[in-house]
Amino acid sequence: MKSYTIALIPGDGIGVPVTDAAWQVLEQVAKTHRFALSATRFPWSCDFYRKTGAMMPPDGIETLRGFDAILLGAVGWPAEVPDSVSLHGLLLPIRKAFVQYANIRPHRLLPGVEGPLKAERFDILCIRENTEGEYAGAGGRVHQGTADEVAVETSIFTRAGVERILRFGFEQARARCGRLASVTKSNAQKYSMVFWDEITAKLAAEYPDVTVTSYHIDAMAARMVMAPESLDVVVASNLFGDILTDLGAAIQGGLGFAASANINPDRSAPSMFEPVHGSAPDIAHLGIANPMAAIWSAAMMLEHLGESEGAKAIMVALERTTARGIGTIPGKHRTDDITAAVLVALGA
Repeated sequence: MKSYTIALIPGDGIGVPVTDAAWQVLEQVAKTHRFALSATRFPWSCDFYRKTGAMMPPDGIETLRGFDAILLGAVGWPAEVPDSVSLHGLLLPIRKAFVQYANIRPHRLLPGVEGPLKAERFDILCIRENTEGEYAGAGGRVHQGTADEVAVETSIFTRAGVERILRFGFEQARARCGRLASVTKSNAQKYSMVFWDEITAKLAAEYPDVTVTSYHIDAMAARMVMAPESLDVVVASNLFGDILTDLGAAIQGGLGFAASANINPDRSAPSMFEPVHGSAPDIAHLGIANPMAAIWSAAMMLEHLGESEGAKAIMVALERTTARGIGTIPGKHRTDDITAAVLVALGA
């Protein structure tokens, strides 16, 4: 029997109950599909920051390195800890240290879920560059607090970084429908985005079986709203990918269904899986958070670990649950009730 070690970082707010829900589902699937999971829970969060002055301990990265995967709930409590502190203190360091350069976010409507669009069928896989680009953190501020204050934030696009995420996108397109959309803004950003376009064209010659189309970010945002069914695999930079995937979450019914994977493709370090709905402080105490994004993320984790049948079982259970109208309307069902329904669907 195969065994996997999982680092659980529930984080803040609704991250705690949705992580608990996902773990309940994972435990049941592991029993049914004959593999073992063991979890170590870490309290790293904004509460941890308030107590210690850091989002995680100095040896946090090395502590995580030995795990097979990381399941993260949500991080952030902006009323007490600025988002710039919580993000740069936990999430971004993990992504960068473990070279999780491919952020994968699936966007499709589950049965029974009504999105805001007329389109009922679309299946978009967004691939976001995850470790450099606009979120590289290069820059600074001078003359702070004066009328002459200056803030500079520099995007970093390396040939290695751009080529590897584009190649990852091409491979995903090859494994799906053979269509790739590459997103830039090269009409306005004549250095970084033209650079991206040039590498896209170069790699396209290596993938004659993949049809690649380049879009500007504004045109892609419009296409995701007007004709989402025309898209398959979409690849974009860190910032553009971040924006497009929130739009993708909106058209698939909301952030309660927004799953994601932060992948280290060469498996030299653990990958991390997380719902991207945030900690939602406004509803954190109400017990109504939708755990489906966390459970979907758990399915992506199993797929990455090689437990494809277990991953498929979770997705079928989610679809059976939403088809019954459970978890499809924000706030209508409690977190525990949705979780229980998924667990029942797993045993059906």
